[in-house]
Amino acid sequence: MVSERGMVPVMRPQAARAWMLTEALALGLASMVHAGRIVPGYAHGHARIAEAVIATVLVLATVETWLRPEDARRAAIFGQGFALLGTLVGLGTIVAGIGPRTVPDVVYHALLLSLLVTGLTSAVRCRQV
Repeated sequence: MVSERGMVPVMRPQAARAWMLTEALALGLASMVHAGRIVPGYAHGHARIAEAVIATVLVLATVETWLRPEDARRAAIFGQGFALLGTLVGLGTIVAGIGPRTVPDVVYHALLLSLLVTGLTSAVRCRQV
């Protein structure tokens, strides 16, 4: 949303919440895949734990937007920044041959990176309501 002056976009806490919960859901589903619960053959313990931790941080950042709506921008930046950093580490493990190197994992990381960069960019560029 653009402010009345038309110059600086305004961040609404509900938009940040929806975005972060979507990211958390994507990470939660990936964690369940790596736990072997959704798609057999893709279990990977370390990836499962990392994705669950990142999803939890995003959920906690979302909760922070409810508890302190005036700090929604800061919570969105922190939560998505943490998630982006963790996802880049995961991508690094794929490149290094440590993490799972399947086509679905690479595609998932590329899509997740675009989702996180878009959300983080939006939070950084916007001013607080």
